[in-house]
Amino acid sequence: MSKKQSRTRRARRTRAKISELGVHRLGVHRTPQHIYAQVFDPTGTQVLASASTLDTSFKEKKINGGNVAAAKMVGQLVAERAVAAGINKIAFDRSGFKYHGRIKALADAARDNGLKF
Repeated sequence: MSKKQSRTRRARRTRAKISELGVHRLGVHRTPQHIYAQVFDPTGTQVLASASTLDTSFKEKKINGGNVAAAKMVGQLVAERAVAAGINKIAFDRSGFKYHGRIKALADAARDNGLKF
């Protein structure tokens, strides 16, 4: 089994469990250059809040999107947008990525800015 297949298998298992819970989901995706975060409704069909390193605020500051500092900023931004949309409690969907480095930084920043998971 390849590395990508293993990751997608872990992601499928996590999403199945989150759908059973019926709560809002904070989905994260990372690439070597960028990181993306979206808050989905319990059905998983609508995006309620999102942030990524491709936002205009990152381009203005000329911040590299592939590091921990950028992940913290994305976590802070998505948490502020989710709280503004009236969402406080979520389930964290790391999309099969290890809870380490940029994924952990994003999650910690989201927790510090008002999201509970």
